[in-house]
Amino acid sequence: MSKDGQAALLKEADEIVGGKFRMFGGEPVALQLTFNQPLNHWADYETRKVPIPYSQFPIPDIKFVWEPARFGWAFTLGRAYYVTQNEKYAEAFWKYFESFGESNPPYLGPHWMNGQEVALRMMSLVWAAQVFETASVTNPERRGQLIQSIYAHANRIPPTLIYACSQNNNHLITESAAMYIAGLFFNESKWRALGWRWLNRALQNQISDYGEYIQHSANYHRVMLQTALFVHAIKKDDWPRATSQALTRAAHWLFSMLDPASGRTPNLGANDGALILPLSSTPFDDFRPTVQAAARAFLQTGLPAGVWDELSVWLGLPALERTSDSDAYLSDHLRAANSWAYLRASRFKSRLSHMDQLHLDLWWRGLNIAQDAGTYLYNADAPWDNPLVSTRVHNAVTVDGRDQMTRGGRFMTLDWSPAHSKNVLDADERILGRVLAYHKGYQRLGIRHEREVTVFADERWQIKDKLLFTQPATHVFRLHWLLMDGEWGIENGEQGVGIRVKSKYGWIALNIESGIRISKSEYRVSLIRAGELIYGTGQPLPFEGWVSPTYGVKVPALSLAVEVTSSKMITFTSEFIFPTIDNGR
Repeated sequence: MSKDGQAALLKEADEIVGGKFRMFGGEPVALQLTFNQPLNHWADYETRKVPIPYSQFPIPDIKFVWEPARFGWAFTLGRAYYVTQNEKYAEAFWKYFESFGESNPPYLGPHWMNGQEVALRMMSLVWAAQVFETASVTNPERRGQLIQSIYAHANRIPPTLIYACSQNNNHLITESAAMYIAGLFFNESKWRALGWRWLNRALQNQISDYGEYIQHSANYHRVMLQTALFVHAIKKDDWPRATSQALTRAAHWLFSMLDPASGRTPNLGANDGALILPLSSTPFDDFRPTVQAAARAFLQTGLPAGVWDELSVWLGLPALERTSDSDAYLSDHLRAANSWAYLRASRFKSRLSHMDQLHLDLWWRGLNIAQDAGTYLYNADAPWDNPLVSTRVHNAVTVDGRDQMTRGGRFMTLDWSPAHSKNVLDADERILGRVLAYHKGYQRLGIRHEREVTVFADERWQIKDKLLFTQPATHVFRLHWLLMDGEWGIENGEQGVGIRVKSKYGWIALNIESGIRISKSEYRVSLIRAGELIYGTGQPLPFEGWVSPTYGVKVPALSLAVEVTSSKMITFTSEFIFPTIDNGR
């Protein structure tokens, strides 16, 4: 750990000692573990016989209630205690643990209603039991209370494990892992066998043939891998071959999604702000600690050494001789010298949430130039009732204002539209790579959308969107780009629209042409920032022009849209041009 890393760790640990923690990796907020009213059995909250007491929380969203009670902050206190041996960090853990236990007795209150929340808290407590074992403030009475609490947590999971099985998502991963961990902790063979059986079944079924996690989300992918890594570090059973292969694919997928300059990944799919093993001083959105640990555990390679190694150290994963820079790591994504892109083209099998086929994420020198809006909130009132799942806010084309698929609720999408992609070989030496993809989400409207992405040797990116008619009609086509925030300038002419956005490296240009002659009445340009129209025409929606880097946080972005009404085939051509650093352009 570097001096800067240690300073950052101790600052965060001192915040926790003082009563605040960084919820979802954001700014410090009050660490709230108690309720100011009597509590019912957890089932009464699950069945809504009694309301969840939201009055003490800023937003009536259950995630704000649950997050502090996951005890993720205990990892920060434990790391600080390990580094300094300062008893105040151990005492802070015990103070919060005792407060939670007194205010939330086993099986009473909202903190016991969800099996996954219980599982994640139990995993944190098991870790804390080891780290604070040698502290002088860890007396026999406290040690006994902690062991009893861990047992109560483990005992809560089996009654509702069938629900996690039916969900077949992260709930099953975390709950089965917790049962296995509890089985080892208490030498309880039934728990150990139950957890091992369901964890292996989940990992084998939930990781696709190409390594993507079943929930089509970068952050849930990290949750799955961190859970597997926790078990990998303590397991007394060998992974079955099918599980080992699945984890290898999953580790490869996340490694391939890593931006080499920043350690971030595209904000793909749902992002609930979870970071269940915060054993690093890197920011919430830096995926390198998990990539490093997963690569060492499951790929027999890794990143070069760096501040992201701490998680691997805690998990007992030594450095390997063979390492790979993430920009040189084998992947199917298009790359240039300083830029790369991820084109979303998936064949869904289940758990789809975001309607984002053919979305393009573009990165340059660690900057997310064309970005995914993320999630922000699941459970708020309209307009923030999880609206960032829509096609409209992704870097894609919408037809007649409709999504590619049908939204069936806050967490459900119907009428799935698979996408298909292929790499295209080109003899032109100026071209580094080209991908062609299409989806049929608008087939019901008589439209087929094809997207061709080309990267040139001069770091220029060209995206061609063809809207092909399968039946005659007039449609409104809307091409959208969610750009990084910054000083901007725009030119709108007969040939198309051009926008320039200032980055710390210079001005980035995006030029868009529609390829056909159209009247002004059939053509509209809008630029929206933070829900406000700042250029062009149209009625902005409150959730446009925002990006959510983590749950409950939103920051401004530039939402550029070009709308064309046409009864003929149309081709949008978008071209991103980056400045030459040498001349400062």
